[in-house]
Amino acid sequence: MKKNMNNQIAQLEPKEIWENFVALNSVPRPSKKEEKVRQFMLNFGKKLGLETFEDKIGNVIIKKPATPGMENHKTVALQSHLDMVPQKNKGTEHNFEKDGISMIIDGDWVTADGTTLGADNGIGVAAIMGLLASKNIPHPPLEALFTIDEETGMTGAQHLEEGILDAEIMLNLDTEEDTELDIGCAGGIDITAKGHYKQEDTPADNKAYLIKVKGLTGGHSGMDIHLYRGNANKILNRLLYLGAQKGLSVSEIHGGGLRNAIPREAEALVTLPKEKAGEILEALNTLADTIKIEQAKQDPDLRFEFIPVDLPTHIMQKDAQNSLIKTIYAAHNGVYRMSPDMEDLVETSNNVASVNVAGGNIQIDNLTRSSVESTKEDLANTLKSVYELGGLEVALTGSYPGWKPNPNAQILAIMTDLYEKMYQHKPEVVACHAGLECGIIKSHYPNMEMISFGPTIKGAHSPDERVNIKSVQKFWDYLKETLKNIPEK
Repeated sequence: MKKNMNNQIAQLEPKEIWENFVALNSVPRPSKKEEKVRQFMLNFGKKLGLETFEDKIGNVIIKKPATPGMENHKTVALQSHLDMVPQKNKGTEHNFEKDGISMIIDGDWVTADGTTLGADNGIGVAAIMGLLASKNIPHPPLEALFTIDEETGMTGAQHLEEGILDAEIMLNLDTEEDTELDIGCAGGIDITAKGHYKQEDTPADNKAYLIKVKGLTGGHSGMDIHLYRGNANKILNRLLYLGAQKGLSVSEIHGGGLRNAIPREAEALVTLPKEKAGEILEALNTLADTIKIEQAKQDPDLRFEFIPVDLPTHIMQKDAQNSLIKTIYAAHNGVYRMSPDMEDLVETSNNVASVNVAGGNIQIDNLTRSSVESTKEDLANTLKSVYELGGLEVALTGSYPGWKPNPNAQILAIMTDLYEKMYQHKPEVVACHAGLECGIIKSHYPNMEMISFGPTIKGAHSPDERVNIKSVQKFWDYLKETLKNIPEK
C-alpha cells in the first residue's frame, strides 16, 4: 500500500481541475452505481447558484450564462460522463461502491494505488466543474452535460431527453491523447451467449488443479485492441484445448469481467487422470512457455500457475466440454477489419470479455465495435453463428450508433487553427475505435457540431490507468482558448 497523495494532488496546477478531481474521486461512482456522484454534482451546481437539474434517466445538466460580451456567441455544451470502470488488482482491498480512490504521484503522472484512477472521464468532469465555478474565464453560454453509465451501456446518452439542450456546438472531453482532435467513433453491440450443460461425477482417481492466467496488460477493448495484447479467456482456452486432447476435464471456468476491458486474468478448475497428470502438466507448461514468447512484447508480465487443489465434486460431460472449448476457440477476438478510409483506424473488432462456466451454466460476454453499421452487423452475425453452432442461445443487445466524421465542421477549423497557433504544429485529426457518446447524442441533436479531445491518459480501464500532469495543464489552456474563440450565432 503506497501513501495516499490526494492532498498533494489537489495542489497541482491547474488547481481548477485537480481540486475538483480530488473531490470527485472521493465519491464512489462505478457504472450503474452513480447515485452518490449524481447528488454530488447536483449539490455542486446548486451551490454555485446555477440552473441545475436531472433529466428522467439521471443525467445532470448545469447551465451557466455567458460572461459579459459573449452573450451573442453560440451556446456550447460541455460533456463528460460521471461513471468510472471499477477494476482492481488481485490483493487490492477496495470497495468501489463505498470507497474513494487513493491516488499517488508517480513522476510526471497521477495514478491510483492498485485500482483504476477514474481519469476516464473524471478529468473531463473536473475541467467542466472548474469552468462552472470560474469567475474570470471568458466563455459563451455553457450547458454542462454529465451523463451516467457510459462505460457499461451508454444509458445516459441513449436516453438523453431531446429539447433540453440549446447548444449548437458540443465539446466532449473524453479522449486520451492531447495531440488529437477526434471527429468520429465506433458504435457497438453486446453479444451474450448462454447455455446449460450436463455434469458428471468426478472420477476418484483424478487429480485437481487450478490453472491461472495472470499478469496480462489488458486495457481498453476499443482503444487498445489493435495492440494485440493477450486476452486471458482466449489464452486459457488454448491450454484447455490441448489438455482436453490428453484427458483433461473441466469443472469450472472464470475469466475476464467488464465488456469494455481486455481480460487480464482467467482461471479454470480442472482434473487430470493420475497416471497422465505429469505428462499433461508438462505439455501445458510447454505451451505456456510458447505463449509467453508470443506475447513477450505486448504482455511482458504474463505468467501461468498450475496449483494443486481439492478434487471437485463434478466435471463437465465430455461432449459438452469439447463443444464449449471449440466454440470459444472459434469465436473471433481482436481486430476484424481496418478502415479503408482512415489510416491506422480499426473499423471493426470484438472483445471476448468474460467466460463463466459453473454448476451447469455457461455465459460468454462480448463487445463488438465498429464505425460502420454493416460490418458491425456482419461480425455480430459471425459470432452469433459460432455460439449457436456450439449449442448456446445468443442475445444481441445494447446496440448504439457510431459517429460519422464531418471534416468540414466549423468548430474543427477553429480548433485546428487555434491548436497550431498555440503549439506550432497541427493536431492529429482522427476517429477512434471506442464508444464515445457523441454518436448517440448526435442522434438526439443531429444539427450539433461536435469535437472530442482531452489530456493524455494511459492504461484506461485497468489498474495501470494514469494521467499525465503536464498534459492536463495543456488541455486546460486549450479548452479555455477554445471557449474564447467560439463564433457568434
